[in-house]
Amino acid sequence: MSDIDIEKLAEIELQKDEAEHAIMEEQKTSTPTANEDTELNMNHPYYDVARHGIVQLAGDDNSGRKVITFSCCRMPPSHQLNHSRLLEYLKYTLDQYVENDYTLVYFHYGLNSRNKPSLTWLQSAYKEFDRKYKKNLKALYVIHPTNFIKILWNIFKPLISHKFGKKITYLNYLSDLREHLKYDQLNIPEDVIRHDENLRGKRKGIPPPSAKIPPPRPPLPTQQFGVSLQYLKDKNKGQVIPQVMKQTVSYLKNKGLQVEGLFRRSASIQTIKDVQKLYNQGKPVNFDDYGGTPTAFANLRILRSNPCNHQCEKLFTSDEL
Repeated sequence: MSDIDIEKLAEIELQKDEAEHAIMEEQKTSTPTANEDTELNMNHPYYDVARHGIVQLAGDDNSGRKVITFSCCRMPPSHQLNHSRLLEYLKYTLDQYVENDYTLVYFHYGLNSRNKPSLTWLQSAYKEFDRKYKKNLKALYVIHPTNFIKILWNIFKPLISHKFGKKITYLNYLSDLREHLKYDQLNIPEDVIRHDENLRGKRKGIPPPSAKIPPPRPPLPTQQFGVSLQYLKDKNKGQVIPQVMKQTVSYLKNKGLQVEGLFRRSASIQTIKDVQKLYNQGKPVNFDDYGGTPTAFANLRILRSNPCNHQCEKLFTSDEL
Protein backbone atom coordinates (compact mmCIF):
# COMPACT_ATOMS: atom_id res chain seq x y z
CA MET A 1 0.00 0.00 0.00
CA SER A 2 1.45 3.40 -0.99
CA ASP A 3 1.94 6.31 1.40
CA ILE A 4 -0.92 8.14 -0.33
CA ASP A 5 -3.31 5.24 0.28
CA ILE A 6 -2.21 4.93 3.92
CA GLU A 7 -2.66 8.66 4.46
CA LYS A 8 -6.19 8.45 3.03
CA LEU A 9 -6.92 5.52 5.34
CA ALA A 10 -5.59 7.52 8.28
CA GLU A 11 -7.83 10.44 7.31
CA ILE A 12 -10.87 8.12 7.18
CA GLU A 13 -10.09 6.79 10.67
CA LEU A 14 -9.64 10.33 11.96
CA GLN A 15 -13.06 11.31 10.56
CA LYS A 16 -14.58 8.26 12.26
CA ASP A 17 -13.04 9.39 15.54
CA GLU A 18 -14.49 12.88 15.04
CA ALA A 19 -17.97 11.49 14.35
CA GLU A 20 -17.86 9.29 17.44
CA HIS A 21 -16.59 12.13 19.61
CA ALA A 22 -19.32 14.43 18.28
CA ILE A 23 -21.99 11.97 19.42
CA MET A 24 -20.39 11.66 22.86
CA GLU A 25 -20.01 15.44 23.17
CA GLU A 26 -23.71 16.10 22.52
CA GLN A 27 -24.36 15.56 26.22
CA LYS A 28 -21.92 18.30 27.25
CA THR A 29 -23.53 21.39 28.74
CA SER A 30 -20.43 23.45 29.45
CA THR A 31 -18.87 25.81 26.95
CA PRO A 32 -15.24 25.13 26.05
CA THR A 33 -12.88 27.70 27.50
CA ALA A 34 -9.90 29.25 25.82
CA ASN A 35 -6.66 27.35 26.32
CA GLU A 36 -4.28 30.28 26.05
CA ASP A 37 -1.70 30.76 28.80
CA THR A 38 -2.51 34.23 30.13
CA GLU A 39 0.61 34.35 32.35
CA LEU A 40 3.03 33.83 29.47
CA ASN A 41 5.38 36.74 28.77
CA MET A 42 4.78 38.25 25.34
CA ASN A 43 8.56 38.51 24.91
CA HIS A 44 8.85 34.73 24.87
CA PRO A 45 10.69 33.74 21.64
CA TYR A 46 7.87 31.34 20.74
CA TYR A 47 4.95 33.27 22.21
CA ASP A 48 2.81 32.63 19.09
CA VAL A 49 2.94 28.87 19.79
CA ALA A 50 3.53 28.69 23.54
CA ARG A 51 0.40 30.74 24.36
CA HIS A 52 -1.81 27.81 23.34
CA GLY A 53 -0.40 25.52 26.07
CA ILE A 54 0.12 22.60 23.67
CA VAL A 55 3.50 21.69 25.19
CA GLN A 56 3.97 21.98 28.95
CA LEU A 57 6.31 20.91 31.73
CA ALA A 58 4.36 18.80 34.24
CA GLY A 59 6.53 17.99 37.25
CA ASP A 60 8.30 14.66 37.75
CA ASP A 61 7.42 11.00 37.26
CA ASN A 62 7.78 8.34 39.97
CA SER A 63 11.50 8.01 39.21
CA GLY A 64 12.21 11.73 39.54
CA ARG A 65 12.39 12.38 35.78
CA LYS A 66 10.93 15.56 34.25
CA VAL A 67 7.58 15.10 32.50
CA ILE A 68 6.57 17.03 29.38
CA THR A 69 3.02 16.84 28.00
CA PHE A 70 1.67 17.39 24.48
CA SER A 71 -2.09 18.08 24.25
CA CYS A 72 -3.70 17.74 20.81
CA CYS A 73 -6.97 19.31 21.94
CA ARG A 74 -5.11 22.60 22.46
CA MET A 75 -3.94 22.75 18.84
CA PRO A 76 -5.86 25.40 16.89
CA PRO A 77 -6.88 24.84 13.23
CA SER A 78 -3.90 24.43 10.92
CA HIS A 79 -4.38 27.83 9.29
CA GLN A 80 -3.92 29.44 12.73
CA LEU A 81 -0.77 27.54 13.71
CA ASN A 82 2.56 27.37 11.94
CA HIS A 83 3.52 23.70 12.35
CA SER A 84 7.18 24.45 11.61
CA ARG A 85 7.15 26.85 14.55
CA LEU A 86 5.43 24.20 16.66
CA LEU A 87 8.28 21.77 15.92
CA GLU A 88 10.87 24.44 16.74
CA TYR A 89 9.11 25.22 20.02
CA LEU A 90 8.92 21.53 20.96
CA LYS A 91 12.66 21.18 20.37
CA TYR A 92 13.28 24.44 22.27
CA THR A 93 11.38 23.02 25.26
CA LEU A 94 13.04 19.60 25.16
CA ASP A 95 16.50 21.14 24.83
CA GLN A 96 16.17 22.32 28.43
CA TYR A 97 15.79 18.76 29.72
CA VAL A 98 17.28 16.23 27.26
CA GLU A 99 20.64 16.16 29.05
CA ASN A 100 18.86 14.19 31.80
CA ASP A 101 16.31 11.39 31.64
CA TYR A 102 12.81 12.64 30.84
CA THR A 103 9.28 11.38 30.07
CA LEU A 104 6.72 12.45 27.46
CA VAL A 105 2.93 12.20 27.78
CA TYR A 106 0.90 12.56 24.57
CA PHE A 107 -2.83 13.31 24.96
CA HIS A 108 -4.23 12.18 21.61
CA TYR A 109 -7.83 13.32 22.12
CA GLY A 110 -8.61 16.48 20.15
CA LEU A 111 -6.60 15.71 17.04
CA ASN A 112 -8.91 16.17 14.06
CA SER A 113 -8.90 16.83 10.34
CA ARG A 114 -8.82 20.59 10.94
CA ASN A 115 -5.76 20.80 13.17
CA LYS A 116 -3.68 17.73 12.31
CA PRO A 117 -0.26 18.23 10.68
CA SER A 118 0.38 16.54 7.35
CA LEU A 119 1.95 13.08 7.16
CA THR A 120 4.99 14.65 5.48
CA TRP A 121 5.39 17.02 8.44
CA LEU A 122 5.16 14.12 10.93
CA GLN A 123 7.83 12.17 9.06
CA SER A 124 10.18 15.15 8.88
CA ALA A 125 9.50 15.94 12.56
CA TYR A 126 10.48 12.42 13.63
CA LYS A 127 13.74 12.70 11.68
CA GLU A 128 14.45 16.06 13.35
CA PHE A 129 14.61 14.36 16.74
CA ASP A 130 18.07 12.84 16.58
CA ARG A 131 19.87 10.70 19.15
CA LYS A 132 20.18 13.63 21.57
CA TYR A 133 16.42 13.61 22.10
CA LYS A 134 15.85 9.85 21.92
CA LYS A 135 18.68 8.64 24.17
CA ASN A 136 17.40 10.07 27.47
CA LEU A 137 13.70 9.71 26.67
CA LYS A 138 12.80 6.88 29.02
CA ALA A 139 9.05 6.64 28.39
CA LEU A 140 6.42 7.92 25.97
CA TYR A 141 2.82 7.48 27.15
CA VAL A 142 0.11 7.72 24.48
CA ILE A 143 -3.24 8.44 26.14
CA HIS A 144 -6.57 7.47 24.51
CA PRO A 145 -5.08 5.85 21.37
CA THR A 146 -7.38 5.18 18.41
CA ASN A 147 -7.16 3.31 15.10
CA PHE A 148 -5.58 6.45 13.66
CA ILE A 149 -2.60 5.87 15.99
CA LYS A 150 -2.35 2.24 14.83
CA ILE A 151 -2.17 3.37 11.20
CA LEU A 152 0.48 5.95 12.03
CA TRP A 153 2.46 3.25 13.79
CA ASN A 154 2.43 1.13 10.63
CA ILE A 155 3.67 4.13 8.64
CA PHE A 156 6.51 4.92 11.01
CA LYS A 157 7.43 1.37 11.98
CA PRO A 158 10.22 1.09 9.37
CA LEU A 159 11.78 4.27 10.80
CA ILE A 160 11.45 3.43 14.50
CA SER A 161 14.11 1.31 16.15
CA HIS A 162 13.11 -1.64 18.30
CA LYS A 163 14.76 0.02 21.31
CA PHE A 164 12.71 3.21 20.87
CA GLY A 165 9.52 1.24 20.26
CA LYS A 166 9.86 -0.40 23.69
CA LYS A 167 9.64 3.03 25.31
CA ILE A 168 6.09 3.60 24.01
CA THR A 169 3.16 2.67 26.27
CA TYR A 170 -0.50 2.98 25.24
CA LEU A 171 -2.97 3.84 28.01
CA ASN A 172 -6.74 3.79 27.47
CA TYR A 173 -7.68 5.77 30.57
CA LEU A 174 -6.18 8.64 32.55
CA SER A 175 -6.24 6.59 35.73
CA ASP A 176 -3.66 4.26 34.19
CA LEU A 177 -1.15 7.10 34.48
CA ARG A 178 -1.21 6.98 38.27
CA GLU A 179 1.10 3.97 38.48
CA HIS A 180 3.72 5.73 36.35
CA LEU A 181 3.51 9.46 37.14
CA LYS A 182 2.55 11.92 39.83
CA TYR A 183 -0.94 12.37 38.47
CA ASP A 184 -1.79 15.48 40.49
CA GLN A 185 1.10 17.39 38.89
CA LEU A 186 -0.23 16.90 35.36
CA ASN A 187 -2.06 19.84 33.83
CA ILE A 188 -4.64 17.74 31.97
CA PRO A 189 -6.97 19.72 29.68
CA GLU A 190 -10.63 19.74 30.74
CA ASP A 191 -11.65 18.36 27.33
CA VAL A 192 -9.42 15.32 27.85
CA ILE A 193 -10.87 14.73 31.33
CA ARG A 194 -14.44 14.90 29.97
CA HIS A 195 -13.53 12.54 27.14
CA ASP A 196 -12.08 10.09 29.66
CA GLU A 197 -15.28 10.26 31.71
CA ASN A 198 -17.34 9.60 28.56
CA LEU A 199 -15.23 6.56 27.72
CA ARG A 200 -15.64 5.20 31.22
CA GLY A 201 -19.38 5.83 31.06
CA LYS A 202 -19.65 3.70 27.93
CA ARG A 203 -18.01 0.80 29.78
CA LYS A 204 -20.17 0.96 32.88
CA GLY A 205 -22.30 -1.94 31.73
CA ILE A 206 -19.28 -4.16 31.15
CA PRO A 207 -18.12 -6.03 34.25
CA PRO A 208 -14.40 -5.62 34.90
CA PRO A 209 -12.24 -8.71 34.48
CA SER A 210 -11.74 -10.59 37.71
CA ALA A 211 -8.21 -10.46 38.97
CA LYS A 212 -6.74 -11.56 42.25
CA ILE A 213 -4.75 -8.74 43.78
CA PRO A 214 -2.05 -10.02 46.11
CA PRO A 215 -1.97 -8.40 49.55
CA PRO A 216 0.68 -5.69 49.93
CA ARG A 217 3.98 -6.89 51.31
CA PRO A 218 5.01 -5.41 54.65
CA PRO A 219 8.14 -3.25 54.39
CA LEU A 220 11.49 -4.60 55.44
CA PRO A 221 12.79 -3.46 58.86
CA THR A 222 15.60 -1.71 56.96
CA GLN A 223 13.35 -0.20 54.26
CA GLN A 224 14.34 3.34 53.26
CA PHE A 225 12.28 4.04 50.13
CA GLY A 226 8.49 3.90 49.76
CA VAL A 227 7.78 4.15 53.50
CA SER A 228 6.65 7.01 55.72
CA LEU A 229 8.94 9.24 57.74
CA GLN A 230 7.34 7.91 60.90
CA TYR A 231 8.33 4.37 59.89
CA LEU A 232 11.92 5.50 59.29
CA LYS A 233 12.00 7.30 62.64
CA ASP A 234 10.64 4.26 64.51
CA LYS A 235 13.16 1.92 62.89
CA ASN A 236 16.02 4.42 63.30
CA LYS A 237 15.83 4.65 67.09
CA GLY A 238 14.06 7.98 66.98
CA GLN A 239 16.65 9.84 64.90
CA VAL A 240 15.03 12.61 62.85
CA ILE A 241 17.22 12.34 59.75
CA PRO A 242 17.07 8.98 57.91
CA GLN A 243 20.48 7.31 57.48
CA VAL A 244 20.11 7.13 53.71
CA MET A 245 19.72 10.92 53.56
CA LYS A 246 22.63 11.57 55.90
CA GLN A 247 24.94 9.33 53.91
CA THR A 248 23.88 10.74 50.54
CA VAL A 249 24.23 14.39 51.61
CA SER A 250 27.58 13.64 53.28
CA TYR A 251 28.89 12.03 50.09
CA LEU A 252 27.77 14.98 47.96
CA LYS A 253 29.36 17.46 50.37
CA ASN A 254 32.67 15.61 50.26
CA LYS A 255 32.84 14.76 46.56
CA GLY A 256 30.07 16.50 44.64
CA LEU A 257 30.41 20.23 45.24
CA GLN A 258 33.26 20.63 42.74
CA VAL A 259 31.88 18.30 40.07
CA GLU A 260 31.17 20.17 36.84
CA GLY A 261 27.81 19.42 35.21
CA LEU A 262 26.37 17.63 38.25
CA PHE A 263 22.85 18.87 37.45
CA ARG A 264 23.13 17.85 33.79
CA ARG A 265 24.62 14.39 34.10
CA SER A 266 22.11 11.60 34.63
CA ALA A 267 22.68 8.23 36.27
CA SER A 268 20.90 5.26 34.72
CA ILE A 269 17.59 4.24 36.26
CA GLN A 270 18.85 0.68 36.76
CA THR A 271 21.86 1.95 38.74
CA ILE A 272 19.59 4.03 40.95
CA LYS A 273 17.32 1.02 41.53
CA ASP A 274 20.34 -1.11 42.47
CA VAL A 275 21.42 1.48 45.04
CA GLN A 276 17.91 1.75 46.48
CA LYS A 277 17.72 -2.04 46.75
CA LEU A 278 20.93 -2.13 48.79
CA TYR A 279 19.62 0.58 51.12
CA ASN A 280 16.28 -1.22 51.54
CA GLN A 281 18.14 -4.41 52.44
CA GLY A 282 20.24 -2.59 55.02
CA LYS A 283 23.48 -3.19 53.10
CA PRO A 284 26.34 -0.66 52.85
CA VAL A 285 26.47 1.53 49.75
CA ASN A 286 29.61 2.96 48.18
CA PHE A 287 28.55 5.49 45.55
CA ASP A 288 32.00 5.24 43.97
CA ASP A 289 31.02 1.74 42.85
CA TYR A 290 27.82 3.01 41.23
CA GLY A 291 28.82 6.00 39.14
CA GLY A 292 29.72 8.43 41.92
CA THR A 293 28.13 11.86 42.29
CA PRO A 294 25.45 11.61 39.52
CA THR A 295 23.99 8.55 41.24
CA ALA A 296 24.15 10.17 44.67
CA PHE A 297 22.44 13.31 43.37
CA ALA A 298 19.72 11.26 41.64
CA ASN A 299 19.24 9.31 44.86
CA LEU A 300 18.75 12.55 46.80
CA ARG A 301 16.36 13.93 44.19
CA ILE A 302 14.18 10.80 44.44
CA LEU A 303 14.19 11.03 48.23
CA ARG A 304 12.79 14.55 47.96
CA SER A 305 10.14 13.61 45.38
CA ASN A 306 8.99 10.39 47.07
CA PRO A 307 5.23 10.84 47.73
CA CYS A 308 5.55 8.72 50.89
CA ASN A 309 8.27 11.07 52.18
CA HIS A 310 6.68 14.38 51.24
CA GLN A 311 7.91 15.92 54.49
CA CYS A 312 11.54 15.35 53.52
CA GLU A 313 11.64 18.92 52.19
CA LYS A 314 11.77 20.12 55.79
CA LEU A 315 14.78 17.99 56.50
CA PHE A 316 16.92 19.86 53.98
CA THR A 317 16.93 22.91 56.26
CA SER A 318 17.75 20.87 59.35
CA ASP A 319 20.86 21.85 61.31
CA GLU A 320 21.71 18.15 61.52
CA LEU A 321 22.52 18.21 57.80
